[in-house]
Amino acid sequence: MGMTVTDHTDTAHDHAAHMADADHGAHGGASWGMAAKATLHCLTGCAIGEILGMVIGTALMWGNVPTMLLAIAFAFLFGYSLTLLAVRRSHLGWKSAIKVALAADTVSIAVMELVDNGIIAVVPGAMDAHLSDALFWSSLLGGFAVAFLITTPVNKWMIGRGQGHAAVHASH
Repeated sequence: MGMTVTDHTDTAHDHAAHMADADHGAHGGASWGMAAKATLHCLTGCAIGEILGMVIGTALMWGNVPTMLLAIAFAFLFGYSLTLLAVRRSHLGWKSAIKVALAADTVSIAVMELVDNGIIAVVPGAMDAHLSDALFWSSLLGGFAVAFLITTPVNKWMIGRGQGHAAVHASH
């Protein structure tokens, strides 16, 4: 059966909603709302992946480095996957959808992971905290909050120049 208009607009992350938030570079920039939505989308995938990686590594009693590497790998995997699923819903082929996801999210995820993991690394005791410790969760969630604040202006700058999440909008 064919996809209805309702099916497309009810997606978990409707990139077309970004279109209503800003003029895509015609006047030289992107809105803060658009940048925040792109960052929140990226943060969602990163958080899913990173939390899963941290939980797995911590539960298996892996060392800090392998746990952090797993968390970062999962953050990229889930971050790209959310964008890939969204652009595939717009009937883009797999090869093109993968290119869009890579173009849309690589810098955003990299900045987010650098900031978030940097915060976890510098918070005393956070790297050795267990899943049942408040320090584990507070440093992880605090890192996400700071990463969101730092990554949003990066995404605004990139979208305003036709890069980053602007690639997602071009695919619609």
